[in-house]
Amino acid sequence: MCTISARALGGQVGTDEMAYGSRRRRSRRQPVAHSVPNTQPNDVLRLSVDRTRTPIGELMVVADGKGRLRATHFSDHEQALVRMLERQYGANGFALEPARNPGGLTAAIDAYFEGDLTAIDSLPVALVGTPFQRAVWTALRGIPVGTTVSYSDLARRIDRPRAVRAVGLANGANPVGVVVPCHRVIGADGRLVGYGGGIERKRWLLAHEAAARQAWPIGLR
Repeated sequence: MCTISARALGGQVGTDEMAYGSRRRRSRRQPVAHSVPNTQPNDVLRLSVDRTRTPIGELMVVADGKGRLRATHFSDHEQALVRMLERQYGANGFALEPARNPGGLTAAIDAYFEGDLTAIDSLPVALVGTPFQRAVWTALRGIPVGTTVSYSDLARRIDRPRAVRAVGLANGANPVGVVVPCHRVIGADGRLVGYGGGIERKRWLLAHEAAARQAWPIGLR
């Protein structure tokens, strides 16, 4: 999700999305078709895709057969999700198949959006990237909920203090937004920069985490 260069959402999240609280979340809409090629049906990676409504838009949850997250993308970037998967696995290397709550992943993400911030902390992920990218993504999961770091802070965390630009590029290439929290990385001057889902979504996620964290017992903050 952080891979996409998208415009901000105009400063307002849609009225329907903000009224989300008590609604049923699962979408009935089907994903972009990406069928298994007939020539090599056993050689493709079969991926399950679910959709869930969140206060900041419908989120697509992509998992493999072992219940590991492969990607999360907001549905307004659906074609970009398919292009990213094609780059990672080849145009004929994967198949997206609709599923409900694969591996319990969607339920955990729903719980996060309802205020259980720790629900996604231990979700399994399987990410395709260079060793450097995977080091950055691992470091992202180590940023405590309700806090932020700068790109230079993140570079120091992986012992590459001079690789700030490369860290920024790796952060932007993160395919599993929210769960691998690239939204917790901000500019050195405190500005919100570089979120593929749109700056207003980044702002909402940070505010959501800060507010929910304040409700925790003091010893857990």
